[in-house]
Amino acid sequence: MKRIYLPGPDGAFANYIRALDACGAAAQNTAPEDCDALLLPGGADIHPRLYGQAIAGSEGIDEARDARELAALEQFIAEKKPVLGICRGVQLINVFFGGTLHQDIPGHSRVANADRMHGSHTTDPLLCALYGADFPVNSAHHQAVDRIGAGLRAVQWADDGTVEALRHETLPVFAVQWHPERLRKPTDGWRLLARWLETL
Repeated sequence: MKRIYLPGPDGAFANYIRALDACGAAAQNTAPEDCDALLLPGGADIHPRLYGQAIAGSEGIDEARDARELAALEQFIAEKKPVLGICRGVQLINVFFGGTLHQDIPGHSRVANADRMHGSHTTDPLLCALYGADFPVNSAHHQAVDRIGAGLRAVQWADDGTVEALRHETLPVFAVQWHPERLRKPTDGWRLLARWLETL
């Protein structure tokens, strides 16, 4: 069974743990050196000082979490182990590689406590194989990738042009802005997690 490092306190990120378990992997928040891959989950905003900006719309900042996840990302990249980012995770990966974020964008946050659904287009072979070039995704964020970090390329976009996925050109690093761990219909996001795990 593949072991996935999911940095955070005990009891956090239940949706991710459930999805990984359903796909035949085990999440753990200790001993990253014993894990096969890193998953960076969604959550509160990254402190904008990490990408050279003052706070201008960022909310719920947790600098201890920023430091913990950046350290984990650095470790896994140094070891050339696979990394998957989800929502905040795609933003953290972009910042790690020197990119910046839009601190507050309209039209992508949750509505009536439910994820917003919208269309997207992808050129990524993995996503195309799973879902086709055009497919709906769920949205629950108010920040997004702005300037793309070094070595990364955008491979999926929302209908309004918002970046929905990044892939590193040489490292096993992939990230999506949407939430496959809680998207069962109509595209069944767990298929993305299962296919990612198959590559480990």
